[in-house]
Amino acid sequence: MFTSVDDVSARLAETGYLASPAVATTVFLADRLGKPLLVEGPAGVGKTELAKAVAEVAGARLVRLQCYEGVDESRALYEWNHAKQLLRISAGRDETWDEARTDIFSEEFLLPRPLLTAIRGDDPKVLLIDETDKADVEVEGLLLEVLSDFQVTVPELGTVTATRRPFVVLTSNASRELSEALRRRCLFLHIGFPDEELERRIVRLKVPALTEALTESVVRVVGALRAMDLRKVPSVAETIDWARTLLALGADTLDEQVVRDSLGVILKHQDDIQKAAAKLDLDTL
Repeated sequence: MFTSVDDVSARLAETGYLASPAVATTVFLADRLGKPLLVEGPAGVGKTELAKAVAEVAGARLVRLQCYEGVDESRALYEWNHAKQLLRISAGRDETWDEARTDIFSEEFLLPRPLLTAIRGDDPKVLLIDETDKADVEVEGLLLEVLSDFQVTVPELGTVTATRRPFVVLTSNASRELSEALRRRCLFLHIGFPDEELERRIVRLKVPALTEALTESVVRVVGALRAMDLRKVPSVAETIDWARTLLALGADTLDEQVVRDSLGVILKHQDDIQKAAAKLDLDTL
């Protein structure tokens, strides 16, 4: 998909995703080496958006597996359309079981889920396995099989092997440690909070109507909040939301009253809001 690291940066920027040199380099290597990309970092720093941007750049279909506690093989891989199978069995009352079984365990009755969908067909795909750390450990075993050989065995139909491998992105908020076996199969990328210059560029790109002075103030205040001992520090996504909020409020400057009135946009816990209101000193920023 990409010819160089600079090509990654330029083409992702066209989609509105400003990649740091580390991000661009790792995406280039994942594409060139055909390796899954494991992206860790706090929520809201652009892990999921990276997969979406790569899909857009490549003109590929985004196939997303949203992980959660309790997600199992039938939700991740495939399942059979049992209701349709029962109707088919009822319609063929005079058939033997062997005749019916051959029919009901066919492609027509298969419901492919994200992992199977991603490895079937010749069209380009980006497989996003989102919030992998929220899935149970057992699901990692399934991912190891799929990501090792890019093939899936459906007992009734045989083995499905990818004719065109998808670009794979796994994201994690590091709420639990992923297995070393899964990590070994991936290239690793950590996306943290951007430096001030990159965050200013992101805000200018996403909220171009915001004045340069207000953009500077927003980024400085968010940086100060991240330095505090908060339950949930503001992410890049919340920085953008705050910039849009200030634009909607018609704010010209970031004074104390505006900040206090809109802290709920960037801080999501009352004790964080109280702590920020007490400690934040706009005159020193």
